[in-house]
Amino acid sequence: VYNALHQFTEAGLLRILAVEGSKTYFDTNTSDHHHFYVEGENRIFDIESGPVTVSNLPAPPEGMEIANVDIVVRLRPKRGD
Repeated sequence: VYNALHQFTEAGLLRILAVEGSKTYFDTNTSDHHHFYVEGENRIFDIESGPVTVSNLPAPPEGMEIANVDIVVRLRPKRGD
């Protein structure tokens, strides 16, 4: 199964999301977008609110360029107010 998932990724049909070290998610939405991750529930879903702006990115090393920035916003239930 994992070989097939990686082949789909290489063909551009899936995106790999690495969230928790050894946990990997496969996303069928291959467009540029970011994600929410709910801690403790191991649930991930798309951020639907439009583009996310990242400021003050470090300059890449000489001879390199930034190819992409993946953002995962970690969520948890609010603690008692």
